[in-house]
Amino acid sequence: MTLIKSISGIRGTIGGNLGDALTPIDAVKFTAAYCTRLRILYPGKRCKVVVGRDARLSGTMLRNTVCGTLISCGVDVVDAGLASTPTTEMAVILEKADGGIILTASHNPRQWNALKLLNEKGEFLTAEDGAKLLEFAEKEDFTFVDVDSLGKIVEKDFTLAHIDAVLADPLVDIEAIKNAGFTAVLDAINSVGGTTMPILLEKLGVECIKLNCEPTGDFAHNPEPLPANLTGLSNAVTGNKADMGISVDPDVDRLAFFCEDGTPFGEEYTLVSVASYVLEKNPGPTVSNLSSTRALRDVTEAAGQKYYPAAVGEVNVTIKMHEVGAVIGGEGNGGVIYPALHHGRDAYMGVALFLSNLAHKKLKMTELRDSYPQYFISKNRIEVSNPEVVDKILAKVTEAFADFNPLTIDGVKIVFEEERSWAQMRKSNTEPIIRLYCEAPTQQQAEELASRIKNLANSIINS
Repeated sequence: MTLIKSISGIRGTIGGNLGDALTPIDAVKFTAAYCTRLRILYPGKRCKVVVGRDARLSGTMLRNTVCGTLISCGVDVVDAGLASTPTTEMAVILEKADGGIILTASHNPRQWNALKLLNEKGEFLTAEDGAKLLEFAEKEDFTFVDVDSLGKIVEKDFTLAHIDAVLADPLVDIEAIKNAGFTAVLDAINSVGGTTMPILLEKLGVECIKLNCEPTGDFAHNPEPLPANLTGLSNAVTGNKADMGISVDPDVDRLAFFCEDGTPFGEEYTLVSVASYVLEKNPGPTVSNLSSTRALRDVTEAAGQKYYPAAVGEVNVTIKMHEVGAVIGGEGNGGVIYPALHHGRDAYMGVALFLSNLAHKKLKMTELRDSYPQYFISKNRIEVSNPEVVDKILAKVTEAFADFNPLTIDGVKIVFEEERSWAQMRKSNTEPIIRLYCEAPTQQQAEELASRIKNLANSIINS
């Protein structure tokens, strides 16, 4: 597997040769390049960086390499230890640090790891900043300090401070949640959420039945929180007659729920449910990426507010949220961004707001799910042997649907208002494919729309 370099950092599998995997040499190069960025931004300043990691098997090795490199560049380190992505982001804010590095490959399997890079706001680097950092790494533009100027390292746990900040938010109704007497099964996929999410649930008065909560890093199943990977959670919910199932990914920034009957609440609807609650209490704009369900737009407009789309990628969503002053936003993959706390996907905040909503509504999970506009997504991929054809296909599709004013901020998205459906095509950054997502009020309509778009794309490929 080739090392993947992007604007937000680097990721790859552990074990292999330089350029083919994420090696210690790669970690040193990109950490040193990150320090070059700090040196340019803050000339003459002794900078401070927070480092946090999930429970992956390679986490300790990578932590030692990254922290050692930061110190060798004269940067002080606040080691947050085993810490979720949102906790590390919060730590940057709490410490008034100059940046942060998160060691996690998010939902990728156990052999993967990554360096994800944060700015002084605890947010991911912009495309422009990321491009400059990649340039520093490529040129090996590094400066290492002498022995008298080495950075220092301190260890500090930010989990309780983060959870307390979640509980202190005025929209989190602790009393209502406690009175509801919820029982939840938690699948934390053998990572940091296994020890931290139960603390939040206990403080909310929720009985927590733990599943895969030992933070061994040896994941019990594929860590992406999709229904196909969570059959154990589904069975545990019905077997224990619990009110719900809760699933988080290894770094606890994505969140998925299961209903009391063991069926998925729908990862797309995590954000929809939380947003509907936030809009009731604090009306304002909402944002999600172009690949997320239309249901967020529906509940936003029903509340008399404005919905805004953003390009795929968390940093693009947060930039748009800043721009429009959004009160809630995120991604349809279960990523909830609540800016009153911080501009990052946060499963802890997502759980607290979701449970507040459920407690106020006094509904079962299935009833809450059915109360929202129902849409179905068809996800497809179109193989493209010649990468040069990709842009041609996107241009032709845009031209073919010109009457529908396609959005082109991320591939091309066509919205069919009368049918309450949409189709989005975007090229993959890592594979020679085009991703095609279509959503409609029924699965059949979504599949038919996908077939229509695929036939058009294939006619271009074969022409």
